[in-house]
This record gives sequence, C-alpha cells and structure tokens, in this order.
Amino acid sequence: MQPTVTFFSGFNINDLWFLGEAALRTMWISLLSISIGTVIGAIFGWILYEGKLAATLTVAPILDIFRSVPLIIQLVLFYNFAPIIGLNLDPFASGVVILTIYTASLVANVARGGIEAVGTPMRRAARSLGMTYWQDLRHVVLPIGGRAVFPAWVGVALGVMKDSALVSVLGYVELLKASQILITRTQEPFLILTLAGAFYFALSYPISRYAAALEKRWAQ
Repeated sequence: MQPTVTFFSGFNINDLWFLGEAALRTMWISLLSISIGTVIGAIFGWILYEGKLAATLTVAPILDIFRSVPLIIQLVLFYNFAPIIGLNLDPFASGVVILTIYTASLVANVARGGIEAVGTPMRRAARSLGMTYWQDLRHVVLPIGGRAVFPAWVGVALGVMKDSALVSVLGYVELLKASQILITRTQEPFLILTLAGAFYFALSYPISRYAAALEKRWAQ
C-alpha cells in the first residue's frame, strides 16, 4: 500500500519564528530606506526651496514621477532593467534603492514645508545676530521647521514601512512574502494574516507612540 503524501501541514512554532525573522527583514529594509531617503529628501527639499524656478523645472518633475508612478511598477521596472546598465542587484538591494528614492521624493516636499514654516523675519533676525547662512539653517530652521513637519515625516515613515511589503514581488522574503508562503503550505489564511498584521502593528505602534511623546514634550 502506497504511503499517504501530505502537501499541507498545520501551523507550528517554527512558522511563528519564520514570520518573526521576516518581520526583522521588513524592519531592516525599511530602516535603511527611510534613513537614507530622509537625508536625500531633506537635501532635495532645500534645493526646491532655494532653487525656486530652476528647481521647479528640473528637480520637481523628477520627484513627481516617483511620487506618482505606483511603487510596485517602479520596483519591477528597476529590478528588470538594472542588469541592462550593468547593475546586478539582488531583490534586497533593488528594494532599498527604489524605496530610498521613493522616500526621498515624499520627504522633499515635507522638508521644503519645514523651511517655509520658519518666517523670513526670524531668519533675518538670526542673520542680524551674526549667524552665517549655515548656522541659521542649523540653529534656527532645523529645530523650528523640523518640529513643524515632524508629524508629516512620521506619516511618511510609517507609510514606507507598510509599502515595503511590495518588495515581495521581487522575491525578497519580508513579512508579506513569508505570509504568502505559509498560507500556501498551511491553508490557514486567517491565522497567518492576523499574525502578520500583529507583527506590522508591533513594528509601527512604538514609532507612532514615541513620536506622540516627542510632540507632547515639545509642546510643553
């Protein structure tokens, strides 16, 4: 008598560990992309503010493309066309590149809004006290403008963290991809997706609470 072949198996503790490792991968790719993208976006925001017409005609259209084109299309196009120009990147590296550029395109307008939030009279007062242009940016614009747009930046960061799930289309085993793998094997979509949602919540909630605590401290 032929032995029974089992294609599906129930959820077990090793699967939970598998989801946990995938959550760490999600956190890692998000952390890299948000950190680098924020720095680049801040630079672009400064260019948009100072460049005026020139930046509007050059930088702004490029940033608009990355904000407007769906992220999944950007990921697939870059991953497939990068080898043509000699960039043999794995799914993780490709995901970091596109998520970084995507983050920068969103942060650019946030950064420009932060600079604009600091009134011209205040900046003139800083210069009249003997501050250089860069000292003005560091000691006046950054603290005041940064606080003004901090909630918007937190929203961008949380959005990018959730959007990192789209890197799964490249084969990178982050939280969503791991969930799909387990659903295929266990045939328990409700349980797996509930756990995946819990992991996403565990990654996002501390950030939102810490941001709220910072805002409350700054308001005192």
